[in-house]
Amino acid sequence: MISARLPDELEQLLGSASKAKHMSKSDMVKEALVQYLGRDMEEKSSFELGEDLFGRYGSGDGSLSQNYKEKLQDKINAKLNTNKHHPH
Repeated sequence: MISARLPDELEQLLGSASKAKHMSKSDMVKEALVQYLGRDMEEKSSFELGEDLFGRYGSGDGSLSQNYKEKLQDKINAKLNTNKHHPH
């Protein structure tokens, strides 16, 4: 057995919907939970959720994940060399 407190507005919406569907409030809540929990179980994996975004904003350089440290070090060195030649 469970009981739950609902905000007044939600309680009113539930009451209106249950009257319109000729269902008890309890049955409306049960149906809503079954639908919600059923959707939750069918939830997509992280990969499936972002699949359409992967690669969309890529750099075009497919080797970045393998040699990012080298590229980062090159950028740091370039910045340090620039600062040596152009003091603030």
